[in-house]
Amino acid sequence: MLRYISQNFFFLPLLLQHDSDGDGAISTHELKELISTGYCRDIPAYIAEQILRRGDADNNGQLDFEEFYTMSLHHKWMIRNLLTRYCRYVVPPPKPLEGDEPDGAYEKQMSMCPPPLTMVIFSIIEIIMFLVDVIYFQDDPNHNQRLGESTNGPAATLFIYNPYKRYESWRFVSYMFVHVGIMHLMMNLIIQIFLGIALELVHHWWRVALVYLAGVLAGSMGTSLTSPRIFLAGASGGVYALITAHIATIIMNYSEMEYAIVQLLAFLVFCFTDLGTSIYRHLTDQHDQIGYVAHLSGAIAGLLVGIGVLRNLEVRRWERILWWVAVIFYFALMTTGIIIHVFVPDYFPKAEYN
Repeated sequence: MLRYISQNFFFLPLLLQHDSDGDGAISTHELKELISTGYCRDIPAYIAEQILRRGDADNNGQLDFEEFYTMSLHHKWMIRNLLTRYCRYVVPPPKPLEGDEPDGAYEKQMSMCPPPLTMVIFSIIEIIMFLVDVIYFQDDPNHNQRLGESTNGPAATLFIYNPYKRYESWRFVSYMFVHVGIMHLMMNLIIQIFLGIALELVHHWWRVALVYLAGVLAGSMGTSLTSPRIFLAGASGGVYALITAHIATIIMNYSEMEYAIVQLLAFLVFCFTDLGTSIYRHLTDQHDQIGYVAHLSGAIAGLLVGIGVLRNLEVRRWERILWWVAVIFYFALMTTGIIIHVFVPDYFPKAEYN
């Protein structure tokens, strides 16, 4: 008895609240308003009519208090089921705009805010340093080398990686601003802008900058350890880091990327083609002066640092393990290189202080 009174105390005010015309019953329109507030907005009239018919015991087209009480108490599951099916299957989802193709979750992360300017800024600095040396030599009657191919200009002299001046530690990074010839410069600019902007749209400027600079540093470090008398110029270490960083982000976001397998195959074909070309040049051209170790070291750094710092949209267990492996391996390699440079000076040619 007490339960019935308490239920009346709850349901009677509810009926009176939604009885807008004050006739003591709930009509189709009033029932529609009632269920819209509790389940789903914009319920059409025919849904409310179906619910009303199932609760209208005397078939008068309205629910009096007893019918409303019975329906609310005993047919609540029926109402919820009917409305749930309506909301899921009857109401169509928003249609995409015409011509708008659905992308993967990775592509949807692309944003122009902030604008992708990191590689553009690096490229402008490289162009300025190149022009400084070109302008310096343009009025020199004794200078007979082709455009920008001298490494004796003020910018090149200051920034080039000189193995006999390892004590000037900035050279391990600053050599990326020095290019030998216009083609050397243009190739690096095109690739790094194209690949860098694509990464920066998703991963933001500081991650791309870390990958790029890590490749540059690894390029000089690797070359210094394997060929301690080789001079270095150019941003190829950073460029190769950007290439393998794309492979890293494909690995870590494979399930979230659209056409991931196509992108992965494209980068792998490029890498193996370049590797084969490099081996062929090294074996057939005795005057080949390309720093292949810098390319390889930059590529390894780009892969490891890319796994470590680039965004991973959905972290899985094996990806977490791979992240730790990449980070530990990179820091182990760099720490080993630094220790050798600092504590084993006799391994390297003597520095020229004059």
